[in-house]
Amino acid sequence: MIKTALTIAGSDCSGGAGIQADLKTMTMHGVYGMSVITALTAQNTRGVSAVCPVTEECFRQQIDSIFTDIVPDAVKIGMIGSKCLIPILAERLAYYQADNLVIDPVMGSTSGTEFLGREGKTELAKRLFPMARLITPNLLEAERLVNRTIQRKAEREAAAVEMGQRYGCSVLLKGGHAAEDADDFLYEIKQNRKIWISGERYYVSNTHGTGCTLSAAIVSNLAKGKELEESVRLAKEYISGALQKEIFLGHGNGPLNHMWNLEN
Repeated sequence: MIKTALTIAGSDCSGGAGIQADLKTMTMHGVYGMSVITALTAQNTRGVSAVCPVTEECFRQQIDSIFTDIVPDAVKIGMIGSKCLIPILAERLAYYQADNLVIDPVMGSTSGTEFLGREGKTELAKRLFPMARLITPNLLEAERLVNRTIQRKAEREAAAVEMGQRYGCSVLLKGGHAAEDADDFLYEIKQNRKIWISGERYYVSNTHGTGCTLSAAIVSNLAKGKELEESVRLAKEYISGALQKEIFLGHGNGPLNHMWNLEN
């Protein structure tokens, strides 16, 4: 039977990030993708011009519609359009005992648009991180979570371990914004394993949706029953291909090539 995955995130009308990127990624991994939309956004490769969160009731009903019919094997949480949705999400996921939860703590867009204020960030970490199997912050997001600057490898490792022990979940601290290298650090809390995963920095112009796509790929692999480290490594391989085989769309930071390994 086909495995299933759910993405809970914002909609990107330009197709490069958010729900659209997640569903493309899930399809390319051979899992059946479903979605709960947290917000509509007006955005393209140049930036975000509007964010319109869904109503609390509509949000709740979307979640209930999924879990009372096609129960997902894994769940990814991306951009949450409003802090008011966080308590609903936490309560519903706990009620349905959602499995293989991966959280990409999207707090703002690359172009500078803020999605969650300070209170929202605190609520996200407090209510949802302890439920997660894995969180996937980049360096900028991790700095907000630990309230200090992070750059060097020792600082990145210490921050990931701190977050993991504080929230009781595994942490993938992404290194794409690091000055030294593009390596990621995976802290698996149950086994107390500290794993550096080497990564190549690609000097490309089309990186819109990279974080969304990586977390969706990890969730897809977890849905298929793969272990956490293997899921992360396979996701990084998929991202590498999507970055290298560029498609040139739009007039700004263009989207990844989610279909790079599609056989014609």
